[in-house]
Amino acid sequence: MDFMTDRDVQTYVDDGYVVLDGLLTSQECDELRQRMTEIVDQMDVPEHCRTTFSTYHDEQLKTQGNADYFITSGDKIRFFFEKGVFDDKAEFIVPKQRSLNKVGHALHAYEPLYKKVTHSPKVQVSELLNYISLYIYMLRIGGEVTPHQDATFLYTEPLGRVMGMWIALEDATVNNGCLWFIPGSHNSCISRRMVRTPKGTYPLTDFIGKEQAYDEEKFIAAPVKKGGVVLIHGQVVHRSAENNSEDSRHVYTFHIMESQDTCWSPDNWLQPTEELPFPLLYTK
Repeated sequence: MDFMTDRDVQTYVDDGYVVLDGLLTSQECDELRQRMTEIVDQMDVPEHCRTTFSTYHDEQLKTQGNADYFITSGDKIRFFFEKGVFDDKAEFIVPKQRSLNKVGHALHAYEPLYKKVTHSPKVQVSELLNYISLYIYMLRIGGEVTPHQDATFLYTEPLGRVMGMWIALEDATVNNGCLWFIPGSHNSCISRRMVRTPKGTYPLTDFIGKEQAYDEEKFIAAPVKKGGVVLIHGQVVHRSAENNSEDSRHVYTFHIMESQDTCWSPDNWLQPTEELPFPLLYTK
């Protein structure tokens, strides 16, 4: 990234994350948000696919971990909802625009504005390596994200080959749900893995191991201004609190993996498909 200084690089190496200002312009952020508004206005989700999204261990297995709608979303654009947005007949009890936890996981493939950002020259991290992209869109008003490591869900051999890019489309503050990190925690291995279970068994995913208990006092807030980006090492422990403020916190986030000499685990919940193989972010 041409706007990273040597100091920024060293911060990422030491802490496992770094906050950078000015990846996108304010106008680019607004265009991404406007396009998402249009997508959500047009969404048509069958009642049986109205899945709430959670980061709590047991709820992950009960909801998205047991939902074909979730596990087959890697090459589609699908919608995942906050708790309490449906009545007992799966009808919306809040406006659609305030119902969503996230939209994913293939915006980069089917939506030109998101594809443009994902493949922008600004996100080229090294001229020596090829990268392939993964993708998550969070349109979040509310839910907490519990402490976790991204490599739990996006496992590679060797570890350390996945980096998240968390782009703030609005200011992310302590009040509206910015990220919190344990600096240096990326130097530890992962404590659990989310894996696909054998075909024909339920739930469709399971966990190997359990998330550790973390000292709350070790977490450091990482607020970021609109248009800024947080680079996240796949093993760094991070979380975000509930957004109980009046300010929304919209984010576009995707993951990139160093493709050279790296094995993407066939047990990961998200897998490339014939219709949508993992694309090269750029080539040498």
